[in-house]
Amino acid sequence: MYVIRLPDGTLRVPHSVLSDPREGSDEGLIIAQAYVEIGPGDPEYDRLVGQSVTEEELEDKRRRWRDEDADLLRTFEEWKASRPEE
Repeated sequence: MYVIRLPDGTLRVPHSVLSDPREGSDEGLIIAQAYVEIGPGDPEYDRLVGQSVTEEELEDKRRRWRDEDADLLRTFEEWKASRPEE
């Protein structure tokens, strides 16, 4: 997950939550990943803004991954087809 910089300067920061299962309860362990939003007044803002990407940059990364994954899959399928059957 990436730190996402919104147009107004707000940062969406990945945040994970792990709940403790309650003894004698039907509830199990819950693991959740979400984003929290912080602004320039937050003590962590200056450290995180340098690592942040815009939503457009993140979409470009995702598009490149999909494109590169397609090339990798095609190469693998060609390799697999060239092997003798076992």
